[in-house]
Amino acid sequence: MMKLEERKAAFVALGKFLSQFSRKGIQQKTKGAQETVFFEAFKMQINRSKEHNAWFTKDNVLFAIENWSKALTEENLDQWLKPYHFDNHFSKTVAVIMAGNIPLVGFHDFLSVLISGHRILVKLSSNDKYFLPLITKYLEYYNPKFKEIVTFGEKELDGFKAVIATGSNNTARYFDYYFKQYPHIIRHSRNAVAVLSGKESDLALERMTDDIFHYFGLGCRSISKVFIPKDYDLDNIFKAVFKHKGLLQYDRYKNNYDYNKAIYLMSLFDIRENGFLLLKEDAGYASPIATLFYEYYDNTTSLEAKLTADADKIQCISSELDIPGSIGLGKAQTPKLWDYADGIDTLDFLLKI
Repeated sequence: MMKLEERKAAFVALGKFLSQFSRKGIQQKTKGAQETVFFEAFKMQINRSKEHNAWFTKDNVLFAIENWSKALTEENLDQWLKPYHFDNHFSKTVAVIMAGNIPLVGFHDFLSVLISGHRILVKLSSNDKYFLPLITKYLEYYNPKFKEIVTFGEKELDGFKAVIATGSNNTARYFDYYFKQYPHIIRHSRNAVAVLSGKESDLALERMTDDIFHYFGLGCRSISKVFIPKDYDLDNIFKAVFKHKGLLQYDRYKNNYDYNKAIYLMSLFDIRENGFLLLKEDAGYASPIATLFYEYYDNTTSLEAKLTADADKIQCISSELDIPGSIGLGKAQTPKLWDYADGIDTLDFLLKI
């Protein structure tokens, strides 16, 4: 069984390896024949990612890898792990059923299971099934002991003692029923929201729009709705999103924009649009691709009460206002290791099973 320091060292090494791949460029920094083999394999998969999943553009894949390379430092890992007590608990097999909406969306669960000292049985999504096996091969190269504790399940899963599963609201209900006899974490669909005051700088609004459009809005931390005061000028949003007009070059995004626009017009909904983004006043949270919902608020006191009541629908809140639990505009898509999905402490769960 690997010691905690061995597990940490492997992920720090992985972070350094992944730092060779960023949106600024792909450049090999590591030396050695085997390192070159892994570098070329990752580069090929990054370049081919869109062939397997049209939503996985090179830019989005590199954005995900870049964020993980920054997260996997010795300093970050130490800060994340410091509050927990790691003893020589009996290692169990934890099944992790992963989503595939954005690149490496299940990596935090993968990391958490392994850093806690358990074995992992991974069920990959068909939409994101190439990068994690490559990462596993790199970890096995760094420390062969990983070969004994990482398994990928192709069909029905068995032999596990606990489950972490992520899916839509419908699949989450199925997971809840199917895995009810096991210790489990079941995640369902959530969305990120922004709260604006009308006093934000142009730069802050532009950063917010990055969190709207990264991954085409498919991530649970993608901002899908903004809350705005009664006198807010929606043109502020249109000005801020202008730099993302190139999204129309992606057929899937353009098709969703055209389709949703047609549906809204035929249904006589009152919408605002600028040629690539639809703004729709709506009480819901899960806006379709190429659509941003907005809702007016009277005062922050009543809004905070609403956000608290709807907490199970919200992944994170982004704002320059002093909203409890909020983060700054532009920070939704770059969570820290201790920013747990759905607010559930995954590591605490794993250390207690």
